Amino acid sequence: MALPKNKRKKTIDDIASLTNGQRAELIDGKIYYISPPSIRHQEIMAGLAEIINNFINGHNKNYKVFTSPFPVYIANDKKNYVEPDLSIICNENKLKDNKYFGAPDWIIEIVSEKSRWTDYCAKLIKYYNCGVREYWITDHTERIVLVYNFEHERYQKYTFNDKIKSSILDNFEITFSEIKI
Repeated sequence: MALPKNKRKKTIDDIASLTNGQRAELIDGKIYYISPPSIRHQEIMAGLAEIINNFINGHNKNYKVFTSPFPVYIANDKKNYVEPDLSIICNENKLKDNKYFGAPDWIIEIVSEKSRWTDYCAKLIKYYNCGVREYWITDHTERIVLVYNFEHERYQKYTFNDKIKSSILDNFEITFSEIKI
C-alpha cells in the first residue's frame, strides 16, 4: 500500500528551515532544490554580470545587477521565492534587508541539466504572471538564448553567435560567444 503524499503547500518558512547549505526555490508552494552551479555556469553568470554592470556604469543608468544567491520574493507572498542567476532591477524601493520584494525588471537564468524544467516552464510562467518585463533563458549546452519580452509579448530565439539586444537597456547588445567560457 502506497503512503499518502504530503500535499501541504510549502512556504518561505520551509525554505528558511533548510540546513547544511541546502538551497531551494519556491514556486506556488512547491519546492525546487538548487544544485551547486557548474564552473561553466559560474563563468557565464560572472561574464554577463560584468558586461551588464560595465554598460550600466558607462551609461549612468540607475539600475542594479544582482547575482545568485539573491533572494527575490517575486509575488510578495509566502508561496513564492526565487534566486535568479541574474536580477536586473530599476526600482531600488523594493530592496529591503538585502532582499527584493516584487518582480525584477529583467531576469537571466542559466540552464543546468537539473534546472531545465524549472527554467523553461515553471519560472517562465511565474515570471510572466508576476510582472517581470524581460526574461532570458541561457542554455549553454544548446548554445542558445531565448529572450521573452513580456511587455511587448515577443519571443525570440538566438544562438551564442547572434547579437542580442535588451529592451530594458537602450543600446545594449551582447554576443555570448564573446564571454570567456
